[in-house]
Formats: sequence, C-alpha cells, structure tokens
Amino acid sequence: MQERSISFSLKTWQRLKKNKLAFAGLGVIILAAFIALFGYLFTPDGTPNADLQTLEIQAKKPGYTQLFLKIHDTKKNPVNWIENMLFGKPSQFRYLPINSYKVKGNNLVVDKLIDEDTTIQQVFNIDELTFNQPQHLDQYLVIKKFWLGTDVFGRDILSRLIIGTRVSLAVGFIAVIVSLLLGVVLGALAGYYRGWVDEIIMWLVNVTWSIPTLLLVFAITIAMGKGFWQIFIAVGLTMWVSVARLVRGQVMAIKELEYIQAARALGFNDSRIILKHILPNIIGPLLVIAAGNFATAIIIEAGLSFLGIGVQAPQPSWGLMIKENYNFIITHNPLLAIIPGFAIMILVLAFNLLGNGLRDAVDVKTNT
Repeated sequence: MQERSISFSLKTWQRLKKNKLAFAGLGVIILAAFIALFGYLFTPDGTPNADLQTLEIQAKKPGYTQLFLKIHDTKKNPVNWIENMLFGKPSQFRYLPINSYKVKGNNLVVDKLIDEDTTIQQVFNIDELTFNQPQHLDQYLVIKKFWLGTDVFGRDILSRLIIGTRVSLAVGFIAVIVSLLLGVVLGALAGYYRGWVDEIIMWLVNVTWSIPTLLLVFAITIAMGKGFWQIFIAVGLTMWVSVARLVRGQVMAIKELEYIQAARALGFNDSRIILKHILPNIIGPLLVIAAGNFATAIIIEAGLSFLGIGVQAPQPSWGLMIKENYNFIITHNPLLAIIPGFAIMILVLAFNLLGNGLRDAVDVKTNT
C-alpha cells in the first residue's frame, strides 16, 4: 500500500510538471510564500507593518524620489534578526523630507518640504546631528526612491504590498486548515455511517450553504470581534461545507469497494478503516478543493478588509490598501488602488491554475 501511494504521488507530480500553467502557478505561490516569510529582511520599509508615515509626500506616483535628512531617534530600541524577520524593526531615525540643504559653518540649513509648493527653513547643529562626527554628514542625507509610489499616509506602497502578502497567505492557509478539519470529519462520518448521522450533518450543511458567505462572515466576525486571527477563523468556518459534501460523496463510493469490505471482514474498527483505508484515497480531490478554497479565502479577506471589518490598520492588507486609496482611481493616481488589486488577481489566478493542474494530475481516468 505504501509503495503504491509513493508511486501514485510520483506519477501525479510528473503529470503536474507537464502542465506549464499549473507549474507557473506553483512558482508564483512559492515566491509569495518566500516573500511572506522573509519580506521584512529586504523590504524598503522594514518597520513594523511597513508603517513609516511621511505625510508630506502622500499619494506620489511610482518612481517618485525624495531627499531626506536622517535624524537619530533614541527612543527606539534595537531588535535581533529573528524579531526583525517576524515583526519588523523600528526605525532608528526620523526621516525629514527636504528639497535642498547647505552648510553654514557648523550648521546645516535645510528647506523642509511642507507640500509640493511650500518649504520651511530649518537649522540643525552638525555636531549634534552626527554625534560629533561631521565628516559623516553625507550618511545623514539620503535619497529614497518609491518604486510603486506612496499611499495617502506617505507610506511606501511596495513595502506595504510585500508585507501584505503575509496576510493573504495566512488567511488562506488557516481558512483551508479549519475548513479541512471540519469538512473531512463531518463528511467522512456522514458518508460512512449514513442514516440519522448523515441526515443531521447534511441538514447542517444545507443550512450553512443557504446563508450568503459574506453575511455569514459578517455574523461570525461581529460575534468574535474584529482582529487578525478572528477573520481567519471566520473565513474558515464558512468554507467547510464544500469540503464536507465532497468527502461525503467520495466516502460513500469508496466504502462499497472490495478492499473496504475485506477490511471489515478482518475485524478492523471503523476509525481505522476511515483513517487508513478511505481518507488516503481521497487526498487528490481534497488537494484540488483546498487550492480552490485558498483562492476564495484570499478574495473574501480582501473584500472584508475593504469593507472595514477585516484586518485592521496599521496591519497591511491588500484589501485595506484598496480601501485607503480607491478615491485616487478617479483622480490623478489610480495605480495606488490598482496595484494591490493586481496583486490579489495574480495570487488568486496562481491558486486557480494550480487547482486545475492538480485536478488533471490526480484524475487517473484521463492519464491512463
């Protein structure tokens, strides 16, 4: 049985590799997972939640560059690399946007940017600014380029986009885990035992199925409260019904096969038959529906964040980024909302392509 399982998995992988679109989708997902795990280590704004705000440069277009004066902020404590990777690193500097500067004796005179047409002159003592190392003054004058522009709060769009990948993948992963746990257990019980167990579970499935998904998520979110983890669980609790229906149908078909009847004749108990003989044979269909549910969860989370009941600021979320910047669609800078929307589309498309590829790869009838 184990050799057969390994052989089937290997053949499935070989068939999946031949599907270029599915393999491209898998590549996008792996890249997104890498970005989600290590994004804080290479993002332009590595502060917690990529929330370094500079209101003077709000809503700038992609490719915008700005000169800054770095001023030490002694209130911020350094963190180790693990904390940096997981939560980001508070900036050790304040970044003052300036248009120009000049040195007068031991003073640095800068034209601080107020808005596009307004500046104000400020004077800084060079020794105090550089901690008595005036020869290093150039290190405190930096030019930053915002490759995707800045949002309504002057935050770097690229950094917010990178860190927001973590939310989208996390909500998909947790929602799929929750939906699989509930769906597999209830579907297997309904399909194997039938009778009154099946009737009760299918009644629950039909009731849950009849409630609009967003309405059900609203109710669960209101009951559990707004928050990072609550939204993940709420989305997962709305997606288990499709898994339960699939598992029920698969179990009903497999339990009538000869090897299951043989297992019963040998005296194996029901839990062993379900866990070791039935469920391993429906892994393929479960992977397909898991990929589809992953994509659906990403869209639901983005929609909830856009409506204001999903992930809360300042935590970056692609849906929340669209909400914060959608007013610019009809003004001078529509890319502020289009860019996170495009990211959602790419990631959802990747999961759909992978799901379609898995469906074809595990279908032995079309691959024999």
